[in-house]
Amino acid sequence: MQYMLLICGVEGGPEPSPEERAAMVADTETWVAEMDGRGVRRFGDRLRPSDTATTVRVRGGETLLSDGPFAETKEQILGFDLIDCADLEEALEVAAAHPVARGGSIEVRPLWPWRED
Repeated sequence: MQYMLLICGVEGGPEPSPEERAAMVADTETWVAEMDGRGVRRFGDRLRPSDTATTVRVRGGETLLSDGPFAETKEQILGFDLIDCADLEEALEVAAAHPVARGGSIEVRPLWPWRED
């Protein structure tokens, strides 16, 4: 079953020290290599800051565009990973191993295919 990991954290918070940043990058690269090696990670990447987002709504046939994310919250989606796991238990184990889970949060959501075969 496929799951989307939404990697969340606070944008514009305190900047990590160069050492902390280097450790996070190294830990993330290790996590990616491990999950790729296990064959559970399909694709993932960082997202640009939320102030580069555009929200699209259609109301009464009119397209409405707004700058920024849909909702204003302290935490923003910073990145994502699409994983393919045997079950939710494995997906949660994979998410818990992600370095961002130590300081931010990871939302684990199953994909819902348009057609279930």
